[in-house]
Amino acid sequence: MSNIRFFVDYFKHYLTSNSRHGVHSPFVYNLIDRVIYDFSTKEYANPIEELREQLKNDTRTIRITDLGAGSMLNNGKVKQIRSLAKNALKPPRVAKLIARLANEFQPASIIELGTCLGITTLYLSKASNSSHIITVEGCPETAKVAMENFKRLDVNNIETRTGNFDILFPQIVEELPRIDFLFIDGNHRKDATLKYFYDCLPKVHAGSILIFDDIYWSEGMKEAWQEIKNHPQVTVTIDLFYIGLVFFKPDQVKENFKVRFH
Repeated sequence: MSNIRFFVDYFKHYLTSNSRHGVHSPFVYNLIDRVIYDFSTKEYANPIEELREQLKNDTRTIRITDLGAGSMLNNGKVKQIRSLAKNALKPPRVAKLIARLANEFQPASIIELGTCLGITTLYLSKASNSSHIITVEGCPETAKVAMENFKRLDVNNIETRTGNFDILFPQIVEELPRIDFLFIDGNHRKDATLKYFYDCLPKVHAGSILIFDDIYWSEGMKEAWQEIKNHPQVTVTIDLFYIGLVFFKPDQVKENFKVRFH
């Protein structure tokens, strides 16, 4: 990602986005007020953030298998776990927001594409402990570390699958009766992102929420986000710059919101 382009996009977003006071949809206003802007401390966050700090000091090395954007650079590279912990994990502010969304909607099932070291997965698990979580990671050695972390925090509602998203995700969609909560945090390419979006459409419903990570990652990702927003099944989107939220509520007038989350 070009740093100059990133900051230009960030500045444009800041100028064109609203707080909750510029939003007239009751559903979106309440979501912003009660969930997005809820920065209160949650009890489950402390052990996860302690684990994050431990991972930042973990000098063990793993061999990276990267099937998404950046694979030409990263495939086969040996990296220290602490490097991944510092550079590849969702920052606390975003991981906590995703957890609050899971807590708000209490989905029967959660799908996460992109486990990495499992920090965001743990947030989802703790915030919505009645959900069945299926998390998919392309790199076997990274997935192994994530599963170690799940054991360390004693969670039992996470199912980890390792392999290519393009193969595993359609299988998961086929298995589930419906898509309740989907977080796509991997393979930051336009065609892959749109494929996952279209793959899940037959199983979405009025209570579904899709979360797309890094919607400003590249021009291709911005184009994918635009196509998703324009899709006739999509009724409400919320662009938080770092992530994009997608809803399918038939009682809502079709609207796209930009909300400040800085």
